[in-house]
Amino acid sequence: MVEQNPQAFIGRVRLPRGKEVLGVVIGLMGGSRMRVTCKDGKDRMCRIPGRMKNTVWVKEGDVVLIEPYDIEGDKKGDVTWRYNPIQARWLKENNHI
Repeated sequence: MVEQNPQAFIGRVRLPRGKEVLGVVIGLMGGSRMRVTCKDGKDRMCRIPGRMKNTVWVKEGDVVLIEPYDIEGDKKGDVTWRYNPIQARWLKENNHI
């Protein structure tokens, strides 16, 4: 049996750039909208943009990358990335979340 390196499954983990914020999905609201608790301490109503709608499936407890809106940025934002479970564990172990 060949033992596989978990680092090989992680690859490069995308970290927040610019205005982006890490968050955890706490509830699905329907219509590609969800409630997200962000690392900056704010709860935001976020949506999955049309370009990602059919390719990204998000459920409660997933770690996501959020880009807050320019207007009402403290309350609303867009999901720009969803981390897989191995990447989310890496983020937690390295104190990014």
